[in-house]
Amino acid sequence: MKPKIVILTSRFPFPLEKGDKLRAYYFIKELSKIYRVVLISLSDKRVSNNEFNELEGICDKVYLFRLKKAQIILNLLYGLFNDKPFQINYFSSYSIQKKVNKILEDEVPDYIYCQLIRVTEYVKNYHKCPKTIDYMDALSKGIQRRKDIAPWYVKWIFKIEYERLLNYESVIFDYFETHLIISDQDRKQIIHPDREKIKVVPNGIDASFFEEIKVDKKFDLVFVGNLSYAPNKEAVYYLIDQIVSQSNYSCLISGANPSSSLRSKIDKHSNVTLWANVDDIRQSYCSAKIFVAPLFIGTGLQNKLLEAMALGIPCITTDLVNSSLKAKVGSEIEIANNSNSFIEKIDKITTDKLLYDSMKKKARSYIKNNYSWEKSIQMYVENLKK
Repeated sequence: MKPKIVILTSRFPFPLEKGDKLRAYYFIKELSKIYRVVLISLSDKRVSNNEFNELEGICDKVYLFRLKKAQIILNLLYGLFNDKPFQINYFSSYSIQKKVNKILEDEVPDYIYCQLIRVTEYVKNYHKCPKTIDYMDALSKGIQRRKDIAPWYVKWIFKIEYERLLNYESVIFDYFETHLIISDQDRKQIIHPDREKIKVVPNGIDASFFEEIKVDKKFDLVFVGNLSYAPNKEAVYYLIDQIVSQSNYSCLISGANPSSSLRSKIDKHSNVTLWANVDDIRQSYCSAKIFVAPLFIGTGLQNKLLEAMALGIPCITTDLVNSSLKAKVGSEIEIANNSNSFIEKIDKITTDKLLYDSMKKKARSYIKNNYSWEKSIQMYVENLKK
């Protein structure tokens, strides 16, 4: 009989519109080939029957616990008076804790995989089997970057959260036997003295992103991402104000959950089009000539770059993003760190067909050779056996 692994997530891992959900889904899918997977998932949103059935078809068992809005508000208020990060307080629930304890008692897992520090409180004191914490990103670093650009009236909140996260990321380390993170860049931001023991396990890419998609190139530029995520919103604003407004290029913005303010911003620009909540995101990528990701805040390996490159879309991004991706600049990817440089690189790629075709080929090859979910899960499983 297969060994049993309990996987705990702070969001239900479907649909795949966020990076943590994407990683959780493919971890579950690949681990289910080796283990009996028991999923314990929290959600602050309603999960449809179709979404639930998607995971139930992969896992042996699925336990879904809904976080109530009133409780979340009380938790965040309580967070003003304790020393835990607000992200920990947000996902805390005494009633859910009791249910998780009962599940662990009944299931008797061989391993526990805990995705993100947000839910570590639920299992940190369970010591009957080895536990893994998947930091994914250094959340403290992302908050620090947001603190630096936040308006003065909320800067103090980000300052508190940054200091708490920095401490919590270190303290929680010792409660787990195995530690994962997506990139070496993020590992360096964890201040624990044994941080080198954290195994770098990157995200992969689904095979469907290597398939040829036949669509018309209606746009010059495209940006794809979860549009409720602060670094992505900042990137869209930058793309519109600093790149599209300074050039004649047309641009497609595509992704889930755009706010009304973001929609309004896009509506004011005749050269910018919004496709929200599309069924097949590959259509969005392939409807443009170049993928542009002016990301200056945030951490981790960006799935959007993996997907665009796998589809053969030449990409331009920042040093911050490529420090995790590690693609070869000038052949597999182009780098820009200010608006003039972005426009210069866009001009260069669009007018040089040989360069354009070469980047398409080399980008696809780089992703295919270096990023796959099968390899990532193999790295994790091998680490468990040590």
